Amino acid sequence: MLRTHLAGELRIENIGEEVRLSGWVDTIRDHGGVKFLDLRDFSGKTQIVIHDNAMLNGVNREAVVSVYGKVRMRDDESINLKLDTGHIEVFAEKLELLGPAKSMLPFEIDESTSTREDVRLMYRYLDLRNPAISSNIILRAQVISHLRQAMESLGFIEIQTPILTASSPEGARDYIVPSRKFKGKFYALPQAPQQFKQLLMVAGFDKYYQIAPCFRDEDARADRSPGEFYQLDFEMAFAEQDDVFAVAEKVLYETFVKFTNKRVSKPPFRRIQYKDAMEKYGSDKPDLRNPLEICDLTSFFSDVDFPAFKNRPVRGIVANCNGKPRSFFDNSLTYATEIGMKGLGYITYSEGEFKGPIEKYLSVEKQKELIESLAMKEDDTLFFISDAPAIVDGFAGDIRNWLGKALDIVDMDAFEFCFITDYPMYEYNTETRGYDFTHNPFSMPIGGLAALESMNPLDVVAHQYDVVCNGVELSSGAVRNHSPETMVKAFSIAGYTEEDLNEKFNALYTAFQYGAPPHAGMAPGIDRIVMLLAEEETIRDVIAFPLNSNAQDIMLGAPGNVTEKQLREANISVRN
Repeated sequence: MLRTHLAGELRIENIGEEVRLSGWVDTIRDHGGVKFLDLRDFSGKTQIVIHDNAMLNGVNREAVVSVYGKVRMRDDESINLKLDTGHIEVFAEKLELLGPAKSMLPFEIDESTSTREDVRLMYRYLDLRNPAISSNIILRAQVISHLRQAMESLGFIEIQTPILTASSPEGARDYIVPSRKFKGKFYALPQAPQQFKQLLMVAGFDKYYQIAPCFRDEDARADRSPGEFYQLDFEMAFAEQDDVFAVAEKVLYETFVKFTNKRVSKPPFRRIQYKDAMEKYGSDKPDLRNPLEICDLTSFFSDVDFPAFKNRPVRGIVANCNGKPRSFFDNSLTYATEIGMKGLGYITYSEGEFKGPIEKYLSVEKQKELIESLAMKEDDTLFFISDAPAIVDGFAGDIRNWLGKALDIVDMDAFEFCFITDYPMYEYNTETRGYDFTHNPFSMPIGGLAALESMNPLDVVAHQYDVVCNGVELSSGAVRNHSPETMVKAFSIAGYTEEDLNEKFNALYTAFQYGAPPHAGMAPGIDRIVMLLAEEETIRDVIAFPLNSNAQDIMLGAPGNVTEKQLREANISVRN
């Protein structure tokens, strides 16, 4: 055996034992003739005492070695309480070099997270040796294992769905794969197992789930990996929205409680309609750790002679700035202009009166109305956001988030969950002068076919919902449209004919004509769950081998060139 124990396993009770450890050389320290080597593997570190310098011939940091020796107690002055193995050490009798390492490293292992990302990803195998990163990957494995157990305890069965499938218009660009056997034909990598899981419901499977890989040709963000991601995909037959919420609440709550010491909001999670979320928080993924809310002041300013607010919606945010200096307000204005706002008005309530640039436009009666309606207190500041209807709520949400951080009022020791519900089914496309689906096109409109036939498309609300935690969208889902007649009408409003349905969604549309049960589901994102639990700022730090922000694998060189033979076999020619 190359080892009897892991490097992080030995304790006081092992003193006197003959052991063999294998791992990487973390550090080598010379203490006047006696050398100390810290041996590291994924489980931790153990201090090795080297009495013979010849043992270290050819050995340097990050070399892989195997050490045989006896466990003994450390001297009192050398006990390291920061290590689980800090009370013991191994007195080396034999050391074998198993894997030499270059003497010059691209970066210090324990400082890899502060290294340029392109260098980290080029040498990702070294970056993963950093316990701060490897612990994230271990956490990810533990979370996935827990999720599987949780779903199976609720009666769900795991079913794998195809990776090579057909291209379909589902919101993002497809990754396409050429067919060798069928000239000019292509597979697509699935953006989600959407149609497959619905077909499983039609097939009679009652509760499906899988840890599903999804592929979307999208630009990267801090919480979105370009190319591929994983989600806990699940679907339930004979289910309504509340049934899906009950599963999500139980599984997500128990997962977060298991893997964090922070406070986790208990089920039932808050339910916020999309319209209310935009009005109160300026976002459909609100961070509820921030206590600030947005108020609509459009009516209030309808009879105020202030040109900047004329014929525009006005939003307000009350925040206690507690005597903040002028620089704070200057910084708020700087941030506002950086995100594209034309300005940021404010007035502060102090010593029984308002002070600020807009105060002169408000009569005594109007000032009193503001104080009473908004329950303003001493040192409260009211910030004003006004712009075009399409963008004012988003700007108000940005200012709310900035104030929460700048005033340090966001509860960083909590995970706050909520469901965002009742999304609009359609949005107007000014370029095509038609209607687009805003969310999942396979969703059931609230009110069914009757709503589609009798309402303005922009007023139709769908059984669509998201799970949001700390301002991060963890999941989307919907009650599915399982009626062929309703499906034809829903897609016709978005510009699709029945022939389009037969062409683009033939399997699903046809299957629904052979007896489809009502069904619903959602798909929480694995990467984002782990990112939150690991308290990382970027999703790439919880993925073993992520693409960079430009969707490149710079370690293996993807995307890369292929041979002319490969192109010919796939019936592909590359055009300039």
